[in-house]
Amino acid sequence: MVTVTGAWSREEVATFLEEQTIPVRLGCRRPGGDPWMLSLWYRYRDGALQCATAADADVVSYLDHDPSVSFEVSTNDPPYRGVRGNGTATVEPDPEKAVLRALLDRYLGGTDGPFAEKLLSPDRSEVRVSIAPDRLHSWDYSDRM
Repeated sequence: MVTVTGAWSREEVATFLEEQTIPVRLGCRRPGGDPWMLSLWYRYRDGALQCATAADADVVSYLDHDPSVSFEVSTNDPPYRGVRGNGTATVEPDPEKAVLRALLDRYLGGTDGPFAEKLLSPDRSEVRVSIAPDRLHSWDYSDRM
């Protein structure tokens, strides 16, 4: 069971994560033990954050080595609010690029255009990164700002 703390209920956290098109900031560990952070597009589905990246991206080997992650989705402009947490990431092949296609629709409004074409190239292998949260913590400074 996922522990949910902070300003919002479990349902409000889910609504925020479903509605926001802010990239998730993902923290993990490199094989040498030092921390690493990156931003990825995500969607929230079935209680997990789903991301897509190239199969040869450095983060794939980092997550294979240590699947423990931290993450944050937060607004960049006042009033500041968001969700952070930790959990476990799994990496799976996505030969049809289904998650990537969904993310292109979510963040860019479709799969047309040179950037989408580059990402969807048949020469590019894609993986799905699914983050199963153990803990979610929300904050909302709307009343203060």
